[in-house]
Amino acid sequence: MASDGGGGRRRETWDVPGAATRALLATADEHLLPEVARTARALGLSVFATPGLVDLVDEPGGGRIERLFRRLARELTPAEAEHVRVAADPPEEWSAMAARLLTAPTLAVELARRGVTADIGVLAEAELWSVYQPVVRLSDRSVVAHEALLRGLVDGREVGGGDLFFVAESAGWLPRLDRIGRESAIAGAASWLGEADLFVNSDPASIHRPQVSLSSTEQAVHDAGIDASRLVIEVGEVSAVTDRGHLVSVLEHYRTLGWRVALDDVAAGWSSRALLAAVRPDVVKLGKSLVQALPDDGARTTVRTVVEQAHRLGAQVVAEGVETDQVAEEVAALGADLGQGWLFGRPVTPPSDEAEPVSTWTPVHRGGPR
Repeated sequence: MASDGGGGRRRETWDVPGAATRALLATADEHLLPEVARTARALGLSVFATPGLVDLVDEPGGGRIERLFRRLARELTPAEAEHVRVAADPPEEWSAMAARLLTAPTLAVELARRGVTADIGVLAEAELWSVYQPVVRLSDRSVVAHEALLRGLVDGREVGGGDLFFVAESAGWLPRLDRIGRESAIAGAASWLGEADLFVNSDPASIHRPQVSLSSTEQAVHDAGIDASRLVIEVGEVSAVTDRGHLVSVLEHYRTLGWRVALDDVAAGWSSRALLAAVRPDVVKLGKSLVQALPDDGARTTVRTVVEQAHRLGAQVVAEGVETDQVAEEVAALGADLGQGWLFGRPVTPPSDEAEPVSTWTPVHRGGPR
């Protein structure tokens, strides 16, 4: 990783594959590889096939394997592409080749890394940094926290976090970008955060072994001089419902480090009592679509129900997407503690390192007993 030293911005070098002259494709799907082999032969590739494995060889500069990849991207379903492993330009020695296949990416990931199914340039050439949006106490509108959001600059164009993480997930780089996002957020806030809390988004699916995966983030918090209890890790909808057991184990590790947990976008399709009770978050964030549906009676009932359950768990409630005074007053009347949205401030680049640190912000109240 390299940094240009400007406002916390950093450039990353991603391992984008070059044109391949040999590729091994392996799968247990007995119907898939014969089709791949026929397509490869039609493109002029040398094909050696055995049950469960196809070995494709091209001449240097031929470009036929790249054309094959583009064909497969059109002709295979996403599910089929996920069931094929690909080792491009594998080692010649058999045991090393076998070991390479065991850890090889899926065809879906290989296609994304080669820019066949995702705009890989969004990551390959991006300069990355964090912007910050204030979170305020609804009772007096004082700033008590900031949420960090990752941004990228590609060919002079700013790219949002959604596009960055879509490409990273498609290309199998989610753990790395998630770590960059966490550490960029922390480093970028170190000089000016003061006593406010810092909300940082993270996907537990990117954290395979918490003790290892989070060690550099723990060090970043220490180096920034930010009290661990002021770090609030936000967990989104997909992470919460995909693998509940892994989610809970990751959240438990967050708490051993002194970090707190926020459930994001609650009541936008997965805010079940079982989930909230299992996770027992410190902060519950009401989704933007729900908040902006107010004063609809159904939305009002949902907000009130979630607020009551969150408070019973000792959690605070943040209403996201607050853009008018009317909505701010509505969510406050329904019991929300904090607000976030364009009414209070848009995501902005942090102050320069030379700016005087802000020390007058009031920290988020820690809530009731766990």
